[in-house]
Amino acid sequence: MTQQAEPAVTTPPAPGPGKESDGRTRERPLALRLLARPEVGVFLGAVAVLIFFLITAPAVRDGSSMANILYQSSTIGIMALPVALLMIGGEFDLSAGVAVVTSALTASMTAYQLSMNVWVGVIVALIVSLAIGLFNGWLLVKTGLPSFLVTLGTFLILQGVNLAVTKLITGNVATDDISDMDGFDQAKALFASSFEVGGVTVKITIVWWLVFAALATWVLLRTKYGNWIFAVGGNKGSARAVGVPVTFTKISLFMLVGFGAWFVGMHNLFSFNTVQSGEGVGQELIYIAAAVIGGCLLTGGAGSAIGPVFGAFMFGMVQQGIVYAGWNPDWFKAFLGVMLLGAVLINLWVQRTATRR
Repeated sequence: MTQQAEPAVTTPPAPGPGKESDGRTRERPLALRLLARPEVGVFLGAVAVLIFFLITAPAVRDGSSMANILYQSSTIGIMALPVALLMIGGEFDLSAGVAVVTSALTASMTAYQLSMNVWVGVIVALIVSLAIGLFNGWLLVKTGLPSFLVTLGTFLILQGVNLAVTKLITGNVATDDISDMDGFDQAKALFASSFEVGGVTVKITIVWWLVFAALATWVLLRTKYGNWIFAVGGNKGSARAVGVPVTFTKISLFMLVGFGAWFVGMHNLFSFNTVQSGEGVGQELIYIAAAVIGGCLLTGGAGSAIGPVFGAFMFGMVQQGIVYAGWNPDWFKAFLGVMLLGAVLINLWVQRTATRR
């Protein structure tokens, strides 16, 4: 009988180092992983806007013009940062714009009407701003109402109080000039000074903006509190189940917005020496839009601190670029609308592209 040989069994070679044997676990390309970052889309948009105005508005190429653009961006960006953190935490604040004016009015009238050092007004304004944030956060967590309704009510209250109290105390719609009061020069140096870099005047708010952005990034990525923010924004119930202090996180985020409103309010006060009580309306939408353009989702749980920096830069670039280009400034809001819609669509495309296998 003839013996039939059995076929040889070959063992497939083991995958080499760095290679995956299963396509389902294959690491995504670097480009897709970068696109998954919420700030990448707005960075590319900011570069495109900058190039556009460098071409269409030659005045933008001047160092002093760019310093002015960065200054306008910083006044938006300082407030956009805490607003972005709040949005990552699943909420937003419609009272942020008028809260800036409330803070400035409080500091000015406290110091002037009581004939005290302006630093007393600054401290009282900080307490008031934090109290507004505390009220918003406390009412939200105690009632379960949407932040839209809570902060819309606060927005209307502050708008009315700003006008009514200012008229009642000063007899005018604006506060009195405090530039000759004790402590004014020291406060101005902190909140509204400037310095020279290569013959170009740079406002101190640009430095504060970058410092706050770096601090916010560190908090989000390197601290337990940053994890809490993402957790409560992603799923409040699940976050509470694993021990995240949801109430503390929500209230502290609203108070952080109050701190931002105080800082920007102090800058406005010590830059112009007086405050118009009717200002601030509509600014809250600018802050929210800068955060959304920066990659923060309205539904919460996603975003970064770097994205709103680029979002605020785009706003400052468009706001000043239109002027330098000699166009009608009435087009500014139209540009903002186009930027907002474009950013939302780009973010949607980026997310779908990044998650596609």
